[in-house]
Amino acid sequence: MFLANKKSIMTSLLIVNLLLIGCGNSNGNATNNTLESTVPKNTEVATQVFKNGKIYTVNEQQEWADAVAIKDNKIIFVGSNADVESYVDSTTKVTDLSGKMMIPGFHDVHMHPIESASENTHFAISAQVTNPENYIDEIIAASTANPGSGWLIGFGHSIFSLLEASRPPIDILDEAVPDRPVIIMDHTSHSMWVNSAALEVAGFTKDTPHPTGGRILRDEFTGKLNGILIDNAGNIVMDIALEPTTASLQADYNGLVEYTLPQLAKHGITSISDARSFWQRDDHTTWLKAEQNDVITARVAVGLWAYPSANDDEQLADLKALYSNNSDSYLKFNQIKLYSDGIVVNATSAMLSAYNIDLIGIPENKGLNYFSQARIEKYIAALAPTGFDFHMHAIGDRGIREALNAVENAGSADERHRITHVEIVDPADIPRFAALNVTADAQVAGDFTNPEHWQENNELIGAVRSDNAVPIKSLDAAGARVTLSSDWNVSPFNPFIGLQNAVTRAPQELTLSKAIKAYTLNSAYVMRQEDKVGSIEVGKLADLVVLDRNLFDIAENSINQTKIIMTVFDGEIIYQR
Repeated sequence: MFLANKKSIMTSLLIVNLLLIGCGNSNGNATNNTLESTVPKNTEVATQVFKNGKIYTVNEQQEWADAVAIKDNKIIFVGSNADVESYVDSTTKVTDLSGKMMIPGFHDVHMHPIESASENTHFAISAQVTNPENYIDEIIAASTANPGSGWLIGFGHSIFSLLEASRPPIDILDEAVPDRPVIIMDHTSHSMWVNSAALEVAGFTKDTPHPTGGRILRDEFTGKLNGILIDNAGNIVMDIALEPTTASLQADYNGLVEYTLPQLAKHGITSISDARSFWQRDDHTTWLKAEQNDVITARVAVGLWAYPSANDDEQLADLKALYSNNSDSYLKFNQIKLYSDGIVVNATSAMLSAYNIDLIGIPENKGLNYFSQARIEKYIAALAPTGFDFHMHAIGDRGIREALNAVENAGSADERHRITHVEIVDPADIPRFAALNVTADAQVAGDFTNPEHWQENNELIGAVRSDNAVPIKSLDAAGARVTLSSDWNVSPFNPFIGLQNAVTRAPQELTLSKAIKAYTLNSAYVMRQEDKVGSIEVGKLADLVVLDRNLFDIAENSINQTKIIMTVFDGEIIYQR
């Protein structure tokens, strides 16, 4: 009885004090009382806490913090070591960062995670070999190691070694392997080297017209095919070579699950865009299988490939049917990948003025269009209302202008389209990125984008157009949203290589803080997840990485030596060094 009365009295006193706290005093401050300190300031208990760190949040309102608290998969606190203690009890896992740097998980919004790891490519050759005759023994060995009458698929040469060969490239490949179709993709992925058997399977003859966005190269005197297929002409044959089978799909799956996803985790990459999903090869089913098996360890936005040679009405219907944007899933099919043009070194990037020399047999050549401006407009108008954002390859100044024009003519304010590569940008078009809310997605992880290599295209397009390639500083200064990505396997996906190159490529460099934002929060925006990840903020999901050094305390030319100590994805540690 006495205990019951005491409990009742204490309850009454607590209610009175709480009322006093709520009312405050006449000058607006809460009334001071002795029981206020006994009322807990925090009722949440963290499942994980990271403290004693140098935490760079990419949140302009609170750039740095000492500690982060996570409950399940959400961030519930960002702040000081002292204040985080109120989120800790005996069940909380506490990690002492010992002064190590933590940042949001990296995004790579342009990579090729399936085709780059699949063993459906049987062999690789080096782009450094200048005489293709020297490939013969390697190709014979590859055919012996991969017996059968089906396709032999390779990768890696430079197209220039073929263009400068002393005899037709088709004759060299026929000598190596005359009795089965062979296709070898060059190291840029924008041309294919094929033998006679491959051309026969594809039905290509000297009378075959050039396909949209491609060229079938011929001897200028005899008209005989020389075995070089430029851009989409090569893609058409590769689609035949990689027609899906049970074995090929298993190879794709194995490459994705056994190599790509673990390597992404090891490099701190927690979100990606698959930049060219060949759905007619059933690439999308590989992703769906990984989702069904619960093995996806990154947030994935798949860019469904828009085939240049397809019937538009049929393709638009097919693409709409593949759309998915389930907010509870790591996997989304909500982007369209299309090419406006080709690449500079093939003389196929779309240019406002003609190339200086003719590589592909077109007088006064201004490059190729996979998709014309009018056709891009048609696709945006048809697919953006479904929810698709467009990821548009454009390298030449005309290709970039036409992609911007298409967005201006067919787009709307709530769309999040981006132009990737942005190599040769006419100065007049730089302000249009911000004005149209088009993101400039750049790849600088490859050394070939560094300023010391800019003049290598002088012969093709002249010194003026070669200069200032990939002008990320100019785009940023004009208010454009810039993202950084890899285009793996054209360039390495290690984000620290991209960060280093981004901050050291004067006169077109970014500050370190802007480069990190390009790899995190800006990229989260183009994946429509900036409200969930991309910065370390209360309420966001716990995609975090711990580094072995503070990027702001080291020399810029040593950033690429940085290692990931830990990767946290959706609140779970998926990699620990």
